[in-house]
Amino acid sequence: MAGEPGGVRGTVLAQLPRALYRVGLDSGHVITAHGTGDIHRNFVRILVGDRVVVRVSPVDVTRGRIIGRLEPGGRRQNGSEL
Repeated sequence: MAGEPGGVRGTVLAQLPRALYRVGLDSGHVITAHGTGDIHRNFVRILVGDRVVVRVSPVDVTRGRIIGRLEPGGRRQNGSEL
């Protein structure tokens, strides 16, 4: 799951309390993720239905970090370049 160096792509399925999101990955798995500091610092809004890039935790594969939001054309939109 965490094979991609920049992360895996998915879709936000639900917005949970405490700034958590339920994300369905393209591989079919569903994880719980939170936004990175860059996401919050740059006021990137993440809504249900948004396409995002997630870095999955190597310790617990049911958790991850949202490292960027994808624009409709598939380009990455976040506060900094990785």
